[in-house]
Amino acid sequence: MQPEVDPARCPLCGGPNGCAMEAQRASGQAQPPCWCTRVAFDAELLARVPAPARGRACICARCARSSLGASQ
Repeated sequence: MQPEVDPARCPLCGGPNGCAMEAQRASGQAQPPCWCTRVAFDAELLARVPAPARGRACICARCARSSLGASQ
């Protein structure tokens, strides 16, 4: 049995991911485009996402930024 994936939580740190697409799905209220649609995620960062959460929960901005800082 696969663990439950919360699409409103970052699959890496467990914190809120602030995903506008999930907010729209949950509330039914239109949202502006999510910040994540304008960012290129590093393949190494994406590889760290647990398989059950891939394509189901967004990485939060904090984890995305920390990945960029670590690779510079």
